[in-house]
Amino acid sequence: MTSEATRLDSAATSISESRTVLAALDIDGTLAPSGTMQIAHAVQDAVSRFRAAGHHVVLASGRSLVGVLPIARILGLTDGWVIASNGAITARLNQRALRGYELEDVQNFDPGPVVRLARAMFPGVQIGAERVGWGYDVTHLFPTGQLNGAQQIVSPDYLGERSTTRLVLRGPGVERLAGPVRAAGLTALLLEPGWVDVTAPGLSKATALEKVRANLGIDPSRTAAIGDGENDLEMLRWAAHGVAMGHAPARVREMADGVTGTLDQHGAASALDALSV
Repeated sequence: MTSEATRLDSAATSISESRTVLAALDIDGTLAPSGTMQIAHAVQDAVSRFRAAGHHVVLASGRSLVGVLPIARILGLTDGWVIASNGAITARLNQRALRGYELEDVQNFDPGPVVRLARAMFPGVQIGAERVGWGYDVTHLFPTGQLNGAQQIVSPDYLGERSTTRLVLRGPGVERLAGPVRAAGLTALLLEPGWVDVTAPGLSKATALEKVRANLGIDPSRTAAIGDGENDLEMLRWAAHGVAMGHAPARVREMADGVTGTLDQHGAASALDALSV
């Protein structure tokens, strides 16, 4: 752990030489236990201190937008950007807007070919297609907590005819679909056994964050990211200083510039405090 702490201190020392930092924060496994809204007061306070110091916080999550917005409210984020669905959606928080946000970038794709392929290979596959700001059209209801927002059962044909930002494939063995989906030019993420996320070509949290960085005029050397999962790898590479949570898989920890504490140790809070020194 000594070498990991040294790497984190080194990253913080380097970035603290800059005045304004853009910090991208994963949610599940980084700020809160997966699928929950439970953010420790220590983490909430650290986010507040970081922003009070003049830095930018951007939530960057695999959650749908309706799952990201409550986290923003808990953290007191009333302006700035949030990224949802692994980079498919970028929204700007705006309390004067009717819904409290404005969509900045929405990357849709045609789910039809994937839906047909999935049903041909796995007749019982469960499919969900995101409806931005509302929830999902689904072929079967997903268990509570697995998708953000409401669910509406529709026919597979209807689901495949409407463009979407994110397609979820769930069922035993669906991991085998990742290869063909990628071969077709789309982005496929294996988030857990029996679960594949599909988004438009070339998308990741990093691609969305780069647009936000350019919009804010932040120098690339003043970027940081904190995450714990496989879907955070591109984000951690994108950041000048990528910090992995202490409980992250070895591949994620080894690739990061620094390693902080675990979720139970409020590692995100420690990393933010170190970066804002």
